[in-house]
Amino acid sequence: QVQLVESGGGLVQPGGSLRLSCAASGSIFSIYSMGWYRQAPGKQRELVAAISSGSWTNYLDSVKGRFTISRDNAKNTVYLQMNSLKPEDTAVYYCNARYAEENYWGQGTQVTVSS
Repeated sequence: QVQLVESGGGLVQPGGSLRLSCAASGSIFSIYSMGWYRQAPGKQRELVAAISSGSWTNYLDSVKGRFTISRDNAKNTVYLQMNSLKPEDTAVYYCNARYAEENYWGQGTQVTVSS
């Protein structure tokens, strides 16, 4: 079992920055592929960024160059640095951990980009 706890969401003006954190506990963090998903009202959940156990990364096209995913295995934490935020980035952001048949989700953190 893996428990995931997100933090760092909030209200930010367009063009601003936020850093989301996801702290994991309960298993060997380093073996998991980690991802950040988001879900806006009335829309499907989508993958924003992912990082493998070997630190390979991939991003949603609309966030490339603005968002950066990273992991600190010593702290059992994955981060999502979000810069140049846009109103369309507004959503609940969820942390995800996957390994083999295992798939875990955090409770989500709200990110609102508005002036």
